[in-house]
Amino acid sequence: MRNRKRDITIDTVSLCFAFSLFFPGQNLNRDASPAKGEAVMEIAISSTAFKEGEIIPKKYTCDGENVSPPLEWSGIPKGTKSLALIADDPDAPHGTWVHWVLFNIPSDVNGLPENIPPRSTLKNGARQGMNDSRKLGYDGPCPPGGTHRYFFKLYALGIDLSLESGATKSQLLKAMEGHVLGEGRLMGKYKR
Repeated sequence: MRNRKRDITIDTVSLCFAFSLFFPGQNLNRDASPAKGEAVMEIAISSTAFKEGEIIPKKYTCDGENVSPPLEWSGIPKGTKSLALIADDPDAPHGTWVHWVLFNIPSDVNGLPENIPPRSTLKNGARQGMNDSRKLGYDGPCPPGGTHRYFFKLYALGIDLSLESGATKSQLLKAMEGHVLGEGRLMGKYKR
């Protein structure tokens, strides 16, 4: 008798592989959907505090000053009206933990300085959402144990969002649906 569960797993892997052959560069684990009829462009995002895949310095965690790290980006697509940023931890024990939600960042901004204050609206007009600690703004890595990955995801949008400050990640993702022109990701790790 064949193992049905094993067959389904193999079929899923085969399907993903076939998809990648016909649609290279597409991300099957995308958080937000692209703009209709648009190819999603890749945005380069980096930090002077840590490089891709490196340990996030203690300063930017709950064990340090718990301030947001500096971020820089380039390659914003033409037609971008605003940017949105989500920082989260997919390795949290009870599902993905959201550390930062920021949206309506002006499209001509090419980065964020260290220590963005936890205000509902920033001087440049960007609005901060609610993290999973039920606070506005950034709340740094604070894993209960083990090494966790933290993704800083930047989205270029073809619209300005009508969301109010305090919006959640899920509300932001819903509002972004069909308006994503580009995206970039920076991943850092932290272990306690």
